[in-house]
Amino acid sequence: MTPSDMAYRMTAAEGGSGFGLLIALYDRLASDLQRAAEAQRENDIERRCLEINHAFRVIGLLQDSVNRGPGGELAQQLLAFYASMRRKLITAQAEQSAGMLEQAIDRVLKIREAWQEAGMGEEQTDPGMPPPVALKESAVYPSYQTRNSAGNWSA
Repeated sequence: MTPSDMAYRMTAAEGGSGFGLLIALYDRLASDLQRAAEAQRENDIERRCLEINHAFRVIGLLQDSVNRGPGGELAQQLLAFYASMRRKLITAQAEQSAGMLEQAIDRVLKIREAWQEAGMGEEQTDPGMPPPVALKESAVYPSYQTRNSAGNWSA
């Protein structure tokens, strides 16, 4: 277990909030991408790869947390978002583009903000059950064009 993974678990244990852990993961993902963009600008390929590899692990944790059963449309949107983030990171690495990494950060922060807003109502509901969340598709996908800009292939 890496120190980062330990931090996620500590946040979950201390806060007792699923939303708290989710926000911590999105924060970590954004900071990984920020450090990767900085490394790319400094032409530090090894550091960029380390940061992006960690970002892939965080995306995996987020993806594994999606409730695929009763999650419905939101679950499908989140899974598609995580898949698109993976593709974007692969493309950013291949093109050595700090700008693409920064665009990914913007998308991550929009989703983080939506989860943070959803978590604000948590205190008014049963603490064991998060409130119903309805993210707008525009929060996950800024536009249909963005969603399909990579073509119809999958990795």
